[in-house]
Amino acid sequence: MDGKMFARLGAIVFVGVAITATVIELTRKEEEPEVRSLALRPGVDVEAIQRQLRGCRDMGEAAIRDPACLKLWAANRDRFLGQNPETPRTPAPDAPTPTATIAPTPAPDSALKETAPVMQPEPARPRTH
Repeated sequence: MDGKMFARLGAIVFVGVAITATVIELTRKEEEPEVRSLALRPGVDVEAIQRQLRGCRDMGEAAIRDPACLKLWAANRDRFLGQNPETPRTPAPDAPTPTATIAPTPAPDSALKETAPVMQPEPARPRTH
């Protein structure tokens, strides 16, 4: 067998695989995606919840201390995640205070005196011109 014969055989195999893949793709039935509704419980006014959420948004930073906004956000989060609000949740751990992450407490002076510097500074050398 020479090179031309291998090229023809490769082309025939390629065309056969392409035709087979096309036929499989065209005969495959498309499955309908499952549509999950984020519907609210019956009797819940969506517009009222949206107005309250906008009000909490407009409050700015004060909203994080408002118990009504915190409760509304928790209910909206549960609805979004599809969780049942009647099931008990584990309480979230307390968030660290902002000052703890921004400015750590300074080390006591005794700890600073006991540790030696890693590297001694080199004395200044006079410049010669």
